[in-house]
Amino acid sequence: MPGVPQDKNFTPYKSLQYFPVTLFSSIMGLSGLSIAYQRFEQLFSFKLGIGAGLLVVAYTVFILVSAGYLVKVCKYPRAVRDEFNHPIRANFFATISISLMLLSAGTAGFMPDVAHVLWISGTILQSVFTLVIVNRWIIREYDIAHSNPAWFLPVVGNIIVPIAGVQYIHRELAWFFFCVGIFFWFVLFTVIFYRIVFHRQIVDKLIPTLAIMIGPPSLGFLSYIQITGQIDNFARGLLYVALFFVILLLSMSNTFMKLNFYVSWWAFTFPFCSITIAALQACKLLGLPFFGWIATGLLGFATVIIAHIFYRTVQALLRNKLCMPE
Repeated sequence: MPGVPQDKNFTPYKSLQYFPVTLFSSIMGLSGLSIAYQRFEQLFSFKLGIGAGLLVVAYTVFILVSAGYLVKVCKYPRAVRDEFNHPIRANFFATISISLMLLSAGTAGFMPDVAHVLWISGTILQSVFTLVIVNRWIIREYDIAHSNPAWFLPVVGNIIVPIAGVQYIHRELAWFFFCVGIFFWFVLFTVIFYRIVFHRQIVDKLIPTLAIMIGPPSLGFLSYIQITGQIDNFARGLLYVALFFVILLLSMSNTFMKLNFYVSWWAFTFPFCSITIAALQACKLLGLPFFGWIATGLLGFATVIIAHIFYRTVQALLRNKLCMPE
């Protein structure tokens, strides 16, 4: 049968041994799009219900992906250990904690108690991943070729903690998570940009992770605004750096269009949702229609991107190509 491995012992159930933790990034994209639509509907007083509908989809995908990975944990613990010890794939475990925090942010307006529990779970996991990964960076030996934008996830993801839960914690603790995330963004961006410019090109499978560079400044903007409640020059700097990366990536569209489909394509999704939400927040606080138009365009773009990648993912799943040995 076309698209099915020739190995007779390779069954859909056995393929769960290769179930990629990177699939949790799909929840990031879907929940981010849900939040973007919710903010869009609130800002422009639309009652479309798209944000709520997408939230249901995000929860459904989260349950399915979690169930699949839980089977992998129980049935193939060695494969999970290998993935967690991998210099690149290990960073994607933070997509689990980030997904929980994003689901919390999307749920806050509907079920505050559930949102609180999700935020606590996500924050604890994010803290654990940060400490484990930073310990590894200090103790283990890494090659510069291992670095890529996915390294932002376990440490810069701390920026999301105040966005989703500043109302749950003391403001000084919110500042703590924000500062940790921003500090590591500065450090890692320098390392990763040096690697991209002066070393061999990132492999095709990881090229979509370049979109992650949009995330830290746009999330930093949202987190800073959530803590301070205002836009100052520092916030503007974060916002405009994020917009620059959007323009840069759009100018590289020909490069991205030549790529084959990989699960890593989901790395495109959440960053475009985060800059959309940032533009909506800027429109709300500054009252400039310009940012409203930017946000509307970005929302449409993010919707098309996520719909296409969702379709390609389902297509790969049906053809038994989603969980394949590398």
